[in-house]
Amino acid sequence: MEEVKVTKKPQKKKVLNSLLISPYYFILFALILIPILIMVVYSFTEGESRNFFQVSFTFKNYTSFFVNNVYLYAMQRSIWLAILTTLATLIIGYPLAYFITQTKPRTQGLLIVLISAPMWINLVIRTIALQQIIEMIIPDILGTNTAMVIGLVHVFLPFMVLPIYTVLQKIDHGLIEAATDLGASNFKAFLKVTFPLSLTGVMSGILMVFLPAATTLVIPKYLGNNVFLIGNLIERVSILAGDIGYGSAIAIVLSIVMMVMILLVRKIDKFKEVEDD
Repeated sequence: MEEVKVTKKPQKKKVLNSLLISPYYFILFALILIPILIMVVYSFTEGESRNFFQVSFTFKNYTSFFVNNVYLYAMQRSIWLAILTTLATLIIGYPLAYFITQTKPRTQGLLIVLISAPMWINLVIRTIALQQIIEMIIPDILGTNTAMVIGLVHVFLPFMVLPIYTVLQKIDHGLIEAATDLGASNFKAFLKVTFPLSLTGVMSGILMVFLPAATTLVIPKYLGNNVFLIGNLIERVSILAGDIGYGSAIAIVLSIVMMVMILLVRKIDKFKEVEDD
């Protein structure tokens, strides 16, 4: 009976992979998980002391938030503006990304550079410039949701275009040609082939726009006349008022809402994949 020799190479490879990955786990733990845990602890504390052995634990920060209509309205308005921004960037960004994929490779590179170029400029400077333009053309909308949505779309449009463009570019054109050869019109081929295959990019773009749009600080400050949104509310409570516990509690509530939104988007994406299969 022949003996089966077990090679040790896969085991060594596994150990090597673990060693190579370990620095990233350390960074994840040190720079993400620990700060989140500290924020969670602070959200249940009150008082000036930041020594964990001296603080008193309480649910007051959370109860105060949920009974304060101003803060709840700020949360609601932030999410609503983020939804409007996401829809607007999708409506503008998808056709733009699709148009770019239909151009020559050299032109594609140039257009992608032009779309991403504003990201190289400081956000405050860009927002102030946009504020001046709006003030010259339609000053009446400054301080309204319309002005803030315009500003948010201006800032986050590249975050919608780039992931959609990346996915569209990788779609096998042979599938589209096969659909048209079988009698489908260009529009029907787009609906049945191109759009379903590009949904991964759409979902990525939705997350990349919605999350930062809901927590933005600069846009409401310059285009919303310092209107209460959840991002600048956390800044005011934590930095200006010095109540880190209350600010942490608001941030935790916002994080939970964002996590729910991420899970919903992922659920929709998975459901669509199963439906397509």
